[in-house]
Amino acid sequence: MSRTDADVAIQGAGMVGLLLAAALARHGLRVMLLDNAGLPQWQTQPYSQRVCAINLASERLLRVLGVWDALQRVSPFRAIRVWDALGGGQIVFDAADLGEPHLGHIIENDLIRSVLHQSVRAATGVQIRIPACVQRLEPDDEAVTLRLSDGTRLRVALVVGADGARSAIRELLGIPVRLGRYAQKAIVAPIRTEIAHGEIARQWFLPGGPLAFLPLADGRCSIVWSLSSAEAEARLAFDETAFCEALVHGSAGRLGNVLEVGERGAFPLYRLHAARYCTERAVLVGDAAHVIHPLAGQGVNQGFQDAAVLANAVIDAQRRGRDIGGRLALRRYERARRGDNLLMEWSMEGFHQLFTRRRLPLVRLRSLGLGMTHRSASAKRFFMRRAIGADASILP
Repeated sequence: MSRTDADVAIQGAGMVGLLLAAALARHGLRVMLLDNAGLPQWQTQPYSQRVCAINLASERLLRVLGVWDALQRVSPFRAIRVWDALGGGQIVFDAADLGEPHLGHIIENDLIRSVLHQSVRAATGVQIRIPACVQRLEPDDEAVTLRLSDGTRLRVALVVGADGARSAIRELLGIPVRLGRYAQKAIVAPIRTEIAHGEIARQWFLPGGPLAFLPLADGRCSIVWSLSSAEAEARLAFDETAFCEALVHGSAGRLGNVLEVGERGAFPLYRLHAARYCTERAVLVGDAAHVIHPLAGQGVNQGFQDAAVLANAVIDAQRRGRDIGGRLALRRYERARRGDNLLMEWSMEGFHQLFTRRRLPLVRLRSLGLGMTHRSASAKRFFMRRAIGADASILP
């Protein structure tokens, strides 16, 4: 292969791009990390609005990379309780049924990014160019030449689009997407409740959309409340007292009164799936390839699995003396991840459609289904194993 400035260029220094950079650098690959904007700095106060539910598979990846112990503020959740507000059904998933101490952890997005960024900065063979982004790609048989926004030209074996749902790399590659809009927004904020969360994640399927109370390390909860765009804007305009009362009503007072709420934010909800994940010497990971409804909190975990599988394919190609940007390695990644991501997308779409319908026969049917699943140990184990990523890939 002709001389290159790096083995892999990664556009996007979000959680997925950083994890991929750390995984590749660990095996001696030369990595160029690019991003349009600077990385947010994690602060102990206030609590970040955006958090994610890191499952056991993602925890294992972070442990292998040696960054787990640097996460200063994590909250394990050992059970998940789900209620159907209209149908009255409920289900409980408990880690003890799998012989596990917990099902996952709730962690701030910015904290994960900060810790991964520190790891990548300390890694040998990683160059970080921020701000900078790819404006043009010119692939050939041996490498791909990148023209950056600062005028720099780079030659690499592989370019990775980890630059989110509005991926510039995906646009440059001309990869179309299938897009579905929910006409909803998710309100996020930290809250303090009268009753302790007890390390249990709770979710209510309400007529307007799901409301989740996710346990935080300092005893508070982080909410994710999906509503129609108009309803979300209306609730964002509520004063603190009215918003707290709405949360108590939506949660049926399961954690008593809501005593305070932190700064509120909202983001639009949609689903997206790229028509393909790879082209000549280029590949997509994370939100650049797929976006799902957040009702099960699996988006980041799916992205981390993308990064793990791609890293494995690239590292294996390097060990075998093969082209790390060649079709064989990239198609191996795409075959491994596309089906799993599509299954998760349509599962979340199915749940969304099922629990937003108000017709009485369907309400009774889903309530019956929740009850039957709750009483079936094998069914619950199946869903929990999927949620924790029991069969997920690990890093070498």
